[in-house]
Amino acid sequence: MTNSLYHALLGQRSDSSAPLLHLSDGTVVSYGDMADRVARISGMLRAHGLRKGDRLAMQCPKSPEAFALYLACLHSSIIFLPLNTAYTPDEIAYFVSDAAPKIIVTDPKSEAALRPVADKANAMLLTLGADETGSFAYAVATATPSPDAVACDTDDLACFLYTSGTTGRSKGAMLTQGNLLSNAQTLTQTWRFTSDDVLLHALPIFHAHGLFVACNVTMLAGGSMIWLPGFAVDPVLAALPRATTMMGVPTFYTRLLDSDRFTKGISGHMRLFTSGSAPLLAETHVQFSDRTGHAILERYGMTETGMNTSNPYDGERRAGTVGFPLDGVDLRVTGEDGAEMPQGETGMIEVRGPNVFVGYWQMPEKTAEELREDRFFITGDLGRVDTHGYVTIVGREKDLIISGGYNIYPKEIEQVLDEQPGVKEAAVIGVPHADFGEGVVAILVADGDSAPDIDTIKADVAVRLANFKRPKNYFVVDELPRNTMGKVQKNVLRDTYGDTFKKSDQPLKHAGE
Repeated sequence: MTNSLYHALLGQRSDSSAPLLHLSDGTVVSYGDMADRVARISGMLRAHGLRKGDRLAMQCPKSPEAFALYLACLHSSIIFLPLNTAYTPDEIAYFVSDAAPKIIVTDPKSEAALRPVADKANAMLLTLGADETGSFAYAVATATPSPDAVACDTDDLACFLYTSGTTGRSKGAMLTQGNLLSNAQTLTQTWRFTSDDVLLHALPIFHAHGLFVACNVTMLAGGSMIWLPGFAVDPVLAALPRATTMMGVPTFYTRLLDSDRFTKGISGHMRLFTSGSAPLLAETHVQFSDRTGHAILERYGMTETGMNTSNPYDGERRAGTVGFPLDGVDLRVTGEDGAEMPQGETGMIEVRGPNVFVGYWQMPEKTAEELREDRFFITGDLGRVDTHGYVTIVGREKDLIISGGYNIYPKEIEQVLDEQPGVKEAAVIGVPHADFGEGVVAILVADGDSAPDIDTIKADVAVRLANFKRPKNYFVVDELPRNTMGKVQKNVLRDTYGDTFKKSDQPLKHAGE
């Protein structure tokens, strides 16, 4: 299949005047406008020597031009590496050293901090602000457009998405054109997207949810998006009357429910609300239904797989479950020996399908550990399937924390905390949080008689870790609970500190901000 993903999303509509993006200032970007932008960016990339299979990294604010850069990479068969806008230069340095991109595109405010990173990697550094100015815009403006897409097929790599490992070393999940296209096609059909749909898009685009699910599905159907820079209650309420669908994380829905202006009247015309990237509390599901008459459709996906399951469009959307495996996706629950468990019993969730990634970049051993020979991917999530076929996620084997839709591995944070003065050891856990699904909590053991200086620790953590990874609360204890083998009993800690967060009164930011 030639130019499979790009052709499906934009290539066949390159001359269309149909709206694609509705911007906050009232501007409308059509499919044809976007195709023109993509051709100019592709010309710039090729003029700077990027060819099929090369990598490009982007850490930029959400904007139409940043989105066009993603599409231009598909157009040129360049591997796209989106990076969370909250990552620190130290974190970016690792991704760049591992993926070896030829170009790094970043916000002008980050240029000075990332210049040494780019120089060390021998990569070109271009700047692109939310107002679409900077050296990137200049390079594009002076380049010759390249309207012809580079030939590719479904097995060609489309992007790297980095997901943290329990040892602290991030893994680059390699997703192909076919992975992304097949998932978008399935979701378009499952969720009944058409060219009449207008998606309220308030998600970030450095994340699989906002980019590969929201954007790919909408474009595949020929629909349009109300393009908000982020989530805030007032702009979302103002945009809802013009939308037909909305994709969000649980935090979006809890904040909307906090507003008296969010009523059945303002949301009654909507066709679909979906939720993902973090567990949706059953309480939120019920409150939302009582307030609006809509049952939020919850689904389950991963960085390595895209979407795996979904509650039904027609039929009961069961609170606390993630629905059924998508068409073409095989799901099984296995025991410690790898054998499939009887229905209803809890075990490891494994999935297989055209959506499942092909492996971790330059990590064949890790790939072999998590991707079986029969192509089933070991998700690390524990779950069960009931007699009606609904899948329920009950926990995570490796203590993964999901806060605000972003994956957080405690080990990475613990390594930073263990190095702090006055800290003998640290344990990091996730506990229920009304807005973010889970909030990060750090439990510290003092090294000596004096307690650790929490303010000093917070200051150092702020330099070394992205905002969404930083603990929201710290506790100092005499010792950590351990089992007879000396392993820290994090289940005991979660029980002890499970009521730490009752209700967030803080203004909402994306966990990546």
